[in-house]
Amino acid sequence: MSAHILKLKVNGREYQALVSANHTLAQVLRENLGLTGTKQGCQVGDCGSCTVLLDGEPVNSCLVLGVQAESREVLTIEGLAEGNKLHPLQDSFVRAGAIQCGFCSPGMILSAKALLERKPSPGLDDIRQGLAGNLCRCTGYQKIVEAVMQASHRMSGEASS
Repeated sequence: MSAHILKLKVNGREYQALVSANHTLAQVLRENLGLTGTKQGCQVGDCGSCTVLLDGEPVNSCLVLGVQAESREVLTIEGLAEGNKLHPLQDSFVRAGAIQCGFCSPGMILSAKALLERKPSPGLDDIRQGLAGNLCRCTGYQKIVEAVMQASHRMSGEASS
């Protein structure tokens, strides 16, 4: 397979990488850029563990070729925190006990971020639908839904629990 010099913007930073044309965005992020927060689970788009935001929309990075991200904005879990300060979603996941093994958490959090960008005050059904493409084998989902609701309240300025 031929190599391609890929230029993309990840977490607000410009990158160039020499990648195979058949490498997925998940592979490029992990192997070429060292951003291992993006997990590789099923590699067929079923589990959501590799979810990143591409131009603000959640995508399974195992189904997107790296070259398809050329000159586009990619946000990974590493891009959410500001220095040592966690994003409200990350903090809410920790506070609500929504992180157990942590494998699904990056994808869940990024899917939740996209949801809250579209709908800052979602209902429970909105949250469940917004996370529908992300599987978790540990939590039973309730704490994840609670964490997203908690984050929505915090991000909209309401009192948090």
